Amino acid sequence: MGYEITMSSRGQVVIPKDVRDALDLKSGEKLNVHREGRRIILEPAVLPRERISYAEFRRRVPRYEGPPVAVGDMTDRIGELFRDWKD
Repeated sequence: MGYEITMSSRGQVVIPKDVRDALDLKSGEKLNVHREGRRIILEPAVLPRERISYAEFRRRVPRYEGPPVAVGDMTDRIGELFRDWKD
């Protein structure tokens, strides 16, 4: 559904409430704006993460079946992967 809105003399527009609600936009939230031809595109600066329950998290993440690994070894390996990813 489209809306006709009016821009103020200061360039401000009001996003209709049902659009804000559908996109879960809150007061003070940052938006990105860009132009595509004669279209103005507004989108949330950071897309909200999907919220899931702990039970759903456990269902999605496979159970580790390997040998025990020391926390220090895991931390070192994560650091190596991060360095490789940044390069």
